[in-house]
Amino acid sequence: MSTYETMSFHLETERLILRPWAESDAAEFCALLSERGNGTPTVEHIRRSIADLLTATETTGIAMLPIQRRDEGDFIGYCGLIICRSTVEEPEIAYELFQRAHGRGYATEAAGAVLDAAIATGRKRLWSTVGAWNTPSLRVLEKLGFERDHVSTEDSGEVVWLTRTLP
Repeated sequence: MSTYETMSFHLETERLILRPWAESDAAEFCALLSERGNGTPTVEHIRRSIADLLTATETTGIAMLPIQRRDEGDFIGYCGLIICRSTVEEPEIAYELFQRAHGRGYATEAAGAVLDAAIATGRKRLWSTVGAWNTPSLRVLEKLGFERDHVSTEDSGEVVWLTRTLP
């Protein structure tokens, strides 16, 4: 098991609440993923994905969390730490928001809260990988102190790898 503290699974900012997944998030999560333009997964598939996310959280002590706007109470995306192209010692920060929520600072706000939660676990570095075409996401990470490390090429195109040393 990890020598790191468990990440807080309930984070609050001025405008947002990040909390654990619930089965009731499945329909909204489907709608969010459909905005990628690769089709719409079934609600049942997403329910299984949510169960997998919760299981991974139990194993790793880190989490991807749904984002709700505090005042409206609506699901607008997710943000958290994952092990995708990285390790449990140096996880990736990841986020995705509905297009209707873009351009309002929500990604920066949510990712800032997750960054603070990662620091509280005792980790020393985080990664993020972003499609080279995704200028808004790259700006969010740069605002949070991430620096470009290298670029790789995948089937989907160029991927920028960024890193941030934690205090």
